[in-house]
Amino acid sequence: MNDTICYLSATEARAMFHRGELTPLEVLDAQLARAQAYDGELGALTEVFADEAREHAAKAAERYRAGTARPLEGITVAAKEKHMIAGHRISEGSAAWPGFTATENAPIIDRLLDAGAIIHARTATPEFSIAGFTHSKLWGVTRNPWNTQFSPGGSSGGAGAALAAGFTTLATASDIGGSTRGPSSFTGNVGFKAPYGRVPGIGPMSLDYYRGDGPMGRTVADVALFTNVIAGQDPRDHVSLPAPNPLPETFAGIAGMRIALSFDLGGFRVDPEVRDNTRAVAEALTRAGAEVVEVTFGLDEATLLAAAGTHFAQMMARMVEHTVGDGVAELTDYAGQFVAEMAPVGAATRMFDAARAEYVVQQAIAQAMSGFDVLLCPTAATTGLIAGDSLLTGAEIDGEEVSSAETMLTIPFNVANRCPVLAVPSGHARNGVPTGVQLVGHPYADESVFRVGAALEQLRPWAYTAEHRPAL
Repeated sequence: MNDTICYLSATEARAMFHRGELTPLEVLDAQLARAQAYDGELGALTEVFADEAREHAAKAAERYRAGTARPLEGITVAAKEKHMIAGHRISEGSAAWPGFTATENAPIIDRLLDAGAIIHARTATPEFSIAGFTHSKLWGVTRNPWNTQFSPGGSSGGAGAALAAGFTTLATASDIGGSTRGPSSFTGNVGFKAPYGRVPGIGPMSLDYYRGDGPMGRTVADVALFTNVIAGQDPRDHVSLPAPNPLPETFAGIAGMRIALSFDLGGFRVDPEVRDNTRAVAEALTRAGAEVVEVTFGLDEATLLAAAGTHFAQMMARMVEHTVGDGVAELTDYAGQFVAEMAPVGAATRMFDAARAEYVVQQAIAQAMSGFDVLLCPTAATTGLIAGDSLLTGAEIDGEEVSSAETMLTIPFNVANRCPVLAVPSGHARNGVPTGVQLVGHPYADESVFRVGAALEQLRPWAYTAEHRPAL
């Protein structure tokens, strides 16, 4: 198999397709062969559409020859299992309910198909996408290609693993508490949590202002291209926003930009290796002409948990209970614990109390970012989560026990979900697992985070070269 073409970026592949140097079928077949060879160990994919994908690849080649290629013509995309594909079953990784067969595509799937993408596989998630790791009764344990003793994160863990392993060029993701950004960090990829409403979804969960569907890829340019394709209104999602100005193919430099820096958002315990890699990112941005200033973050754990805990209790836990009905006893250990722990939280807190707590969180972010273009902070607080560990008693960071929610610095920006957040790699820990940082913009200022991300990609390259890719 040709591993090099498995790791081509979408922009590189498109250019080669246009020049006639490569065909979509060659890339597809190489990625399918790689998945056949390695996914038995990794568990990233839940379904593969090889024959259908090859038909689409042949049609894509015809469009390139005819000069009618669309923005993602012939580019492979692995779809998160929760994203509906008409005629295919949705299970949410759960054995606690029968699932259903989708009768329509999710908006993100329609946009991709309309842009010429080839959806050749679906990716694993934790049960109902409610965890920061990926394993379930239905699909088993999904492992991190960089070190298979560790998880790729969650809930878009299968997406991150598939990208890192060279099974796909792009992948769909979703984010309600870090489910795009966490796997991007742990697998060395790029993920974008767009402002709420930027990417349309399907109700009723599309009305959850913490969540949103989004893109994952291996480069900033690929994720920008992907974002341009999926952004914009859909009549099925009345709160979706008009399409913004497209993100450019290249971005201006960062000289003169002011970047706020926080290592812990005011209270998270962060592994020293994560801090060191975040500091290296800040120093690189400074050398490139940005003004990077460490800021004080007035955010405490109790307020954050009061805000997010109530929201998850009223939205995610209720959704799981409603979906599985009498099947609660069949939930995985972590999903069952989540529902049980959230029930009293939801019963004890009023929406107004949660709104007050959310306001405090949003004000803390606004104050820390005041006078700055972008906020820089770690994505994950830890250097890795053990594959298959449900974190029922939490995790350990730098010798101290923390809750599973405290392993990620992502939730504040779901509370402040009009802020765009780009997750990019920051390096590797000693165990081989990648680390990452978040680039947080002011509400709807999407281009600012891509501008910094593109600069960082040049300053501290993370390209999947022959010398820098998982040793499977």
